[in-house]
Amino acid sequence: MSTELASRGRPKAAHPAEGLGATLRRALSPGLLFALPFLVLFVLFMLWPLAQGVWMSLTDTSLAARDASFIGLDNYAEALGDAEMWRTMWHTVWFTVVSTVPLVVVALAMALLVHTGLPGQWVWRLAFFAPYLLPVGVIGLLWGWLYQPDLGLYNHLLQAVGLDGYAWLSDESVALYAIVIATLWWTVGFNFLLFLAALQAVPDHLYEAAALDGAGAWRRLWHVTLPQLRRITGVVTVLQILASLKVFDQVYLLTKGGPNGSTRPVVEYLYDMGFTGYRLGYASAISYVFFALIILASAVQFVALRRREK
Repeated sequence: MSTELASRGRPKAAHPAEGLGATLRRALSPGLLFALPFLVLFVLFMLWPLAQGVWMSLTDTSLAARDASFIGLDNYAEALGDAEMWRTMWHTVWFTVVSTVPLVVVALAMALLVHTGLPGQWVWRLAFFAPYLLPVGVIGLLWGWLYQPDLGLYNHLLQAVGLDGYAWLSDESVALYAIVIATLWWTVGFNFLLFLAALQAVPDHLYEAAALDGAGAWRRLWHVTLPQLRRITGVVTVLQILASLKVFDQVYLLTKGGPNGSTRPVVEYLYDMGFTGYRLGYASAISYVFFALIILASAVQFVALRRREK
């Protein structure tokens, strides 16, 4: 009798087939089924190319030869000792430093102007954001004309006020900054939209409380608006740094890395190594060295933002 009661109180062991079926049903939950298309595409177009690129960087793969042999870390050793790679890396870092500051500050100023209630706000929003919609080919053509030494608009304006013109794209001391100006005009609209959206989310009662305390417009800006924009400013800065580190298109179209390689970014260098020099393995190694530096820069920015929030 006691044995029968004990057996009734003890749960029955699940059949192996039933346990496997329940596990499969839990694994194939609706959430996983919805995520499955993304996971498949992520593996096919992100993880697999990433792994393939790592393998290629360990070989002497070339467009000029079918067979490739494993050479280990030789490509990475060559890249770390390549003076031209480090030179192009410095051009990329300097472009990032010079372009990020105005792309954040000017975008913030534009958003503040529009948010203060300028008449015809939709015109200002359209004018500030419209250049961002232009393809890079149009940007290269347009700014190539503006920078023409003899017929360009900028030299014409300088000569109209009695100043000498510049060889904007053929002077080593000016070319990189000319590209920064073109990039600022082209891409500042995206940051402008981010700041404008953040400004519209600032609670009105903060401004009302500041006004009741006698704070003027400038004090409300410094003590209410800017502190409320601290997080979005960090996000915009991080996004802009990552975008500037990957600069290639406008440089290639305007100067092709010249004059004398003074504007050549590292992305153009690995492009030249891979598709002009046919050294795909070496170009892959350069790309992963650059990728490691981007990850390091992102980690430093992330830690800095976390500490600032605390």
